[in-house]
Amino acid sequence: MHHPVNTKRVYEPRAGDDGVRVLVDRLWPRGLTKAEAALDLWLKEAAPSTALRKWFGHRPDRWEEFQTRYLVELRTSSAVSQLRDLAQSGPVTLLYAAKDREHNEAIALAAFLESDLA
Repeated sequence: MHHPVNTKRVYEPRAGDDGVRVLVDRLWPRGLTKAEAALDLWLKEAAPSTALRKWFGHRPDRWEEFQTRYLVELRTSSAVSQLRDLAQSGPVTLLYAAKDREHNEAIALAAFLESDLA
């Protein structure tokens, strides 16, 4: 059995149903202290490569291609098995700093994990 994989901006406060809070950005979020982030794990390895992140640049017109390229990276990432294990033991919230709530690596990663765990 697996539990939900949710996404949330890291700037939002912890909620009771967040479960394990995992930051999946390669860079630390601007203007945020570790205490304010209230995260349980910073899994940089789950983030897109620097080259892919810079290419994407949070441009919605590149979203489909970004997801395709990111999924290729995820297939060889050790972070995926760690996230899969966490999702099997309780709820997981993937945290991201991007302002765009629909086009970011946490959304793509959550979809990948949900399809992988189904």
